[in-house]
Amino acid sequence: MLCTRCKTPLSRRLDEPAGAPLGLPVAMPEGVLQLEWCAMYSGPVRDALHALKYRGERRLAEPLGDALAERWRRAGRGGDLIAWAPAHHTRRRERGFDQAEDLARVMAARLTLPVAACLERRQRTTAQHALGQTERADNTAGAFVATPALRDGLRGRWIVIVDDIMTTGATLSGCAEALGAAGAVAVSAITVARDR
Repeated sequence: MLCTRCKTPLSRRLDEPAGAPLGLPVAMPEGVLQLEWCAMYSGPVRDALHALKYRGERRLAEPLGDALAERWRRAGRGGDLIAWAPAHHTRRRERGFDQAEDLARVMAARLTLPVAACLERRQRTTAQHALGQTERADNTAGAFVATPALRDGLRGRWIVIVDDIMTTGATLSGCAEALGAAGAVAVSAITVARDR
């Protein structure tokens, strides 16, 4: 699905130590213990994520999910349950799938970790790419809740949230807040790409 040239950016960070490279500013999303990503949001990675998310090229979830698993295998610490930053149910219905769920399921399978729909997006938010940093935080405030049926099973768990892109971290913070309120002992996060 991806040629060797297009896969190269996804493996560029594999041998880098955990965390942000020196000189690259990053504010850790509130509530997130560890943040990892595979590549910068540009070139073939950006194109692949757009094809997955907006054109329904779900076959791309496999190579992108493989990249997530490999980065986590090399740089991730902890985590006993994989979850994802969910799309609102109306957006999921419009697309026919949730790209973050597809990525999380591939990653979990490669790492032989359980995966669960731990979160629900209870309010439809404006697309994050159209907003600035402050607006993004306001946009996702209170947007996520722990899935009621799984709430008791989250207590004491270390959950790894999967998403496609991280810009300001507002979505990941919203997810971490909801999981922390449900009793998760720790929340880490990994994304395919990081913007800015």
